[in-house]
Amino acid sequence: MNCETKVVNDELHRTIKVASRSGRARPPRTAMATKSSLLKVILLGDGGVGKSSLMNRYVTNKFDTHLFHTIGVEFLNKDLEVDGHLVTMQIWDTAGQERFRSLRTPFYRGSDCCLLTFSVDDSQSFHNLGNWKKEFIYYADVKEPESFPFVVLGNKLDVTERQVSAEDALQWCRENGDYPYYETSAKDATNVAAAFEEAVRRVLAMDERAEHLIPTDTVNLHRKPRSSATCC
Repeated sequence: MNCETKVVNDELHRTIKVASRSGRARPPRTAMATKSSLLKVILLGDGGVGKSSLMNRYVTNKFDTHLFHTIGVEFLNKDLEVDGHLVTMQIWDTAGQERFRSLRTPFYRGSDCCLLTFSVDDSQSFHNLGNWKKEFIYYADVKEPESFPFVVLGNKLDVTERQVSAEDALQWCRENGDYPYYETSAKDATNVAAAFEEAVRRVLAMDERAEHLIPTDTVNLHRKPRSSATCC
């Protein structure tokens, strides 16, 4: 086993251990009233587009120019109230590099929303959005992709020279599912909170939202898709 593989495996085991600490038998799901509920949100996109920075800016309101690329997956929780609903967002930041694909894909299943992320100064990251969407739909076992709540983020709005125009991004969103589009900057916090709160609204707006919400005292990494009767 080479050094890189060992580091990757160690990180994956650490992540699973952390994620499993609060895992207990899940009680029946209920519609959200006064009790806070957990939403699992996945950040997807090429490496280097700023997914980790977006997550850290939103949760801790900090920006670190020296963040390393994510290995495998990481997650942070954020409590908030949106339109009178108390929610705990569990935000998962996934490695964008191809060599970490086997580590990130097991965590797609059970997601309530996916934030497809590119960098406005990197046209290739924009062109790869379709591939990220297809990968997510496949590995998350999304039964109704046309109604799944995707949100698209064009990050690094603070850059001086951009390669992707807002018009091109909006056109992609219209052609691929009429998704909400936010141009963000993790560096100066532009639209970061608004984008994550839109993700919550997209989930709450779904007719079967009660099937997507679980109490905050439970973290289940292998939640059933809403149309599935069995679990792997």
